[in-house]
Amino acid sequence: MTPTHTDYRLSQLDQLEAESIHIFREVAAEFEKPVLMFSGGKDSIVMMRLAEKAFYPAKIPFPVLQVDTGYDFPEVLSTRDNWVNRLGVRLIVASVEEAIKNGVVVDDGKTSRNRMQTGTLLHAIEENGFTAAFGGGRRDEEKARAKERVYSHRDEFGQWDPKMQRPELWSLYNGRLHEGEHMRIFPISNWTELDIWDYIGREGIEIPTIYFSHQRRVFERDGMLLSESEHNPLRSGETVEERTIRFRTVGDLTLTGCVESTASTIDEIIDEVAVARVTERGATRGDDRFSEAAMEDRKKEGYF
Repeated sequence: MTPTHTDYRLSQLDQLEAESIHIFREVAAEFEKPVLMFSGGKDSIVMMRLAEKAFYPAKIPFPVLQVDTGYDFPEVLSTRDNWVNRLGVRLIVASVEEAIKNGVVVDDGKTSRNRMQTGTLLHAIEENGFTAAFGGGRRDEEKARAKERVYSHRDEFGQWDPKMQRPELWSLYNGRLHEGEHMRIFPISNWTELDIWDYIGREGIEIPTIYFSHQRRVFERDGMLLSESEHNPLRSGETVEERTIRFRTVGDLTLTGCVESTASTIDEIIDEVAVARVTERGATRGDDRFSEAAMEDRKKEGYF
């Protein structure tokens, strides 16, 4: 039967993309100095692609910011540089190592570099005068992120109060700020891990190779497989062995675990994620395991 009209309904992925692009444009129009937090991981890469689409054919009208722990995976940094060079955006690197040297954060020998990112990030935002910072947080990742708004207000100390969030009825966002305050913006809040992978596949997006199955020397600690590295000294009883693994999320290599997997293509990863019952952060991020409220505690302090 010949169709009599055109179907203009959008797919779920198209709806998510349209919502995110709308948020990018709203922020660019409303805030004086936005910045996109860009780690080189899959979520921030999808954000970069959405920003590219939002302002095409013009260049992205704000810089990107990476908080460098000094313990990042080389494959991730390489992909980060490829994206920055291709799009011609300005990259600002806030180094935890430099922050320690300058007394911005204190290295007590116990606190992880990942946790020191908070002070380093807040210093970079204040130093550059950024009024809005795009982040790649998604509500399906973790409980604290599930209750956070798209426009997430931060006070003059960079802190988040979950009890003082602003309503966002009908996707109307309140971006008003007092002196010294800033807003964290989460354009992909409503996406899931599966949506991210569907979008990466559809758009043919370049991502770090460590997201795909490969051989790696790893050891087990606290129920996670961690990479062998000079930054990860073995403890008593730990042994290194080579396994076929991939990473579901990337971050500080001393705290980011991998999973055993043979998924070497986007389609195979989608099939794997579709049956997963634990989020990527819950399964492979050691920094979220310190306590039941570890993420919320860090977000209150100013974390991503």
